[in-house]
Amino acid sequence: MSSSIYEQAQAAISELCEKAKLKAGNIVVAGCSTSEVIGSKIGTNSSPEVAAEIFAALHDYTQSKGLYLAVQCCEHLNRAIITERSAVPWAEPVNVVPQPKAGGSLATKAYAGFADPVAVEDIKADAGLDIGLTLIGMHLKKVAVPVRLENNRIGEAIVVAARTRPKFIGGVRATYDQNLL
Repeated sequence: MSSSIYEQAQAAISELCEKAKLKAGNIVVAGCSTSEVIGSKIGTNSSPEVAAEIFAALHDYTQSKGLYLAVQCCEHLNRAIITERSAVPWAEPVNVVPQPKAGGSLATKAYAGFADPVAVEDIKADAGLDIGLTLIGMHLKKVAVPVRLENNRIGEAIVVAARTRPKFIGGVRATYDQNLL
């Protein structure tokens, strides 16, 4: 018996957060094509029902760990980010309310599901989950490191993950904190 979309999404987010060694207060960005999840081409078959399951799984997990979830909108909103206002107190908000065909179903669900949602143009997340090859890299901190997931599919969509690490500076004489790698 196959697992549900909720279970697949929760397995992917929990695996990423464990492998990335995220701590309370860190930000995880998620991009998602619900079209890809249901086996269609990206941008062709947006599914609010699938988005609701994925959002519930990602939000439940990140809240239980004290993490912030940030959701990337689709290209029609220039890949803006929807997150909790408390995650980005420094950010300048933009005025947009995502819809399934202009922002994407997951961003639409996030805007409705967050306690105090805000739209911003960019963010520097500590890790990311890309469901359906939506290109989240622009929203990660400078040094992104691929994370190979065993739970690398949600529905029919390929899931790609990344974590970030601080930049190395100092050259060959420098010593680095192994806990930050």
